[in-house]
Amino acid sequence: KPEGTANAATPQAGNGAGESDGGTTNNGPNGGSEKRCERASSVSRDGETPKPVIAVSTVVPARAAPVPAAVPEVSAPHDRQTLLAVLQFLRQSNLREAEEALRREARLLEEAVAGSGAPGEADGTGAEAASALLSRVTASAPGPAAPDPPSTGASGVVTVSGSASGTAAPGKVGSVAVEDQPDVSAVLSAYNQQGDPAMYEEYYSGLKHFIECSLDCHRAELSQLFYPLFVHMYLELVYNQHENEAKSFFEKFHGDQECYYQDDLRVLSSLTKKEHMKGNETMLDFRTSKFVLRISRDSYQLLKRHLQEKQNNQIWNIVQEHLYIDIFDGMPRSKQQIDAMVGSLAGEAKREANKSKVFFGLLKEPEIEVPLDDEDEEGENEEGKPKKKKPKKDSIGSKSKKQDPNAPPQNRIPLPELKDSDKLDKIMNMKETTKRVRLGPDCLPSICFYTFLNAYQGLTAVDVTDDSSLIAGGFADSTVRVWSVTPKKLRSVKQAADLSLIDKESDDVLERIMDEKTASELKILYGHSGPVYGASFSPDRNYLLSSSEDGTVRLWSLQTFTCLVGYKGHNYPVWDTQFSPYGYYFVSGGHDRVARLWATDHYQPLRIFAGHLADVNCTRFHPNSNYVATGSADRTVRLWDVLNGNCVRIFTGHKGPIHSLTFSPNGRFLATGATDGRVLLWDIGHGLMVGELKGHTDTVCSLRFSRDGEILASGSMDNTVRLWDAIKAFEDLETDDFTTATGHINLPENSQELLLGTYMTKSTPVVHLHFTRRNLVLAAGAYSPQ
Repeated sequence: KPEGTANAATPQAGNGAGESDGGTTNNGPNGGSEKRCERASSVSRDGETPKPVIAVSTVVPARAAPVPAAVPEVSAPHDRQTLLAVLQFLRQSNLREAEEALRREARLLEEAVAGSGAPGEADGTGAEAASALLSRVTASAPGPAAPDPPSTGASGVVTVSGSASGTAAPGKVGSVAVEDQPDVSAVLSAYNQQGDPAMYEEYYSGLKHFIECSLDCHRAELSQLFYPLFVHMYLELVYNQHENEAKSFFEKFHGDQECYYQDDLRVLSSLTKKEHMKGNETMLDFRTSKFVLRISRDSYQLLKRHLQEKQNNQIWNIVQEHLYIDIFDGMPRSKQQIDAMVGSLAGEAKREANKSKVFFGLLKEPEIEVPLDDEDEEGENEEGKPKKKKPKKDSIGSKSKKQDPNAPPQNRIPLPELKDSDKLDKIMNMKETTKRVRLGPDCLPSICFYTFLNAYQGLTAVDVTDDSSLIAGGFADSTVRVWSVTPKKLRSVKQAADLSLIDKESDDVLERIMDEKTASELKILYGHSGPVYGASFSPDRNYLLSSSEDGTVRLWSLQTFTCLVGYKGHNYPVWDTQFSPYGYYFVSGGHDRVARLWATDHYQPLRIFAGHLADVNCTRFHPNSNYVATGSADRTVRLWDVLNGNCVRIFTGHKGPIHSLTFSPNGRFLATGATDGRVLLWDIGHGLMVGELKGHTDTVCSLRFSRDGEILASGSMDNTVRLWDAIKAFEDLETDDFTTATGHINLPENSQELLLGTYMTKSTPVVHLHFTRRNLVLAAGAYSPQ
């Protein structure tokens, strides 16, 4: 595709020759055929014949501009050419009156037209321009995401830019094809094509009136347009330095926006000058990522017809350029269904984004024989006991006998080999499992709360080992503190000189290398130079990760209690880090809006997961370690594939930054918590929201499923721990194809029946939750005196 000319914006006659602004292009700065293909459904498909549409849009000026304004337009050579092409087309279509009217208005004489259509040139520029113009009108009429756009439309756009206008219109920028980190001036210059600033309020209130008077079934869907249009129209006014108009536009309409956009509007209200827009990240994101709206075809046709009748080009251009309308066939969604899904910085996720296959099943557990001599020592267990108990775990947890059909191939990503110590740990785990309490609505777990008293350093992160023997706290004074919560004290390895004296062959060599003199309940790790926001123990309890405001992630040895590696890759604070359930890999997320995947033995990241529009606040590995979930301040949750770094799911619906994530033990579901106090439940396979738990009144900082997934515990800044019935929440889900296709989700009205219990602390926000192997809940937080 001839890139240079094709994407240059050309003045269009489609806007009416009587317009004073030189004819705005409908293809936008990032025009070109492929960009528009999602919208290129021909006008005639809607049953309106294209001819009258073109005739009307040619004759009737969009705004009643004084006639003289048209004179200078025609004088430019390519404007004149376009005009002649239109007249030619009108003549061919036998629309005499329209042709006469246009000629009178543009003050063109018969000869000029006749000349341009002289026999010699009949199939030359004139005819080509005419057919191209027709196709351009076709191509710019938006429609569904048609997989096969009319080919004339696509190619026509290219020809017209090449032939009818030799040069690009001055003052308009070429293609803005780069979507990732765009050049600021290029991005902003899309706001160049302006209408009359005084008319903006009229346009907006006209549309508002139309939407508010439309039928109930369409009103909820079309109301989604208010917010993105409001923002773009405001930014357009600011960019073109109409400060007073911008201010009055903001004052007049900002109260109409949904309550969950308040924070964004606050940022917006501080942008009052063109210069402010250059350095503002939120602004740039809004400009470069298309705001996604999901609308049914009927509502969309209604909107399109209204804008075309009203000749409301300013709004139509914004819809074309800055919004991505994901059209679905079927019933329009209700206000409640829409409210559940919207609220993120870039609107909803496109349905395409959640279509790819995700292997959410668990990997096969390695076969480990439980040694017999162990049972003899613990007289109570006869030989076959653990083996009989093992299947019980299978029915609920990991299916170690059969391969899970939804599981990824065992070798899809390389995982570390099991060491002997890991096998011993697995055996311990199995024994603990046999003593695990089966939880349920009638059998709730006990909660043991670890309160950090006098934590003047400011507790910012907590983690507990899988076997619940150690607790680590990250603090704002840049230290990491590790406590032993069992009678066993923490000891570090002896000095090198002493180690050389030890008999390496003795059975208790691992005990002998420990230095009894260093035994204590608490170890403090120094090394970071800023508050520590994330902490994570490795599954084998040999290492601890911490991430900090200083931009580094540090790996600490729990044998020597020293720092082994500092991983530098983030340039800004790192808000969270987490080890893979298999060890070796870990993930970190930070203020630079990306998550990074690392391996402990590489000092540079293996994968960089980029796509969020704001800070990545929390990160979690899927139980099978093939996927990573990230929650961000852009109010979306994304699921990334570790193998290739692709984003395979985007979940929208939270109304505030996301601060907690957890996967269900079977890998099928994800629970997310945010500053809006809601906990949302997602079906990963279908990419659907399946539940909403309302009850918390403040940020949800921590979420955990019980070991068998019957109960979800949530901890919040409102000083409560709440227990929810996960089995009931996930049973009889409607995940049929229709729901998946359109996102018509029906959440139960009342999440109170899922709430099993609420437990208040005196004045301690809950920072971390953990289920022990026997299903006791451990909670942690720092006491904050009132």
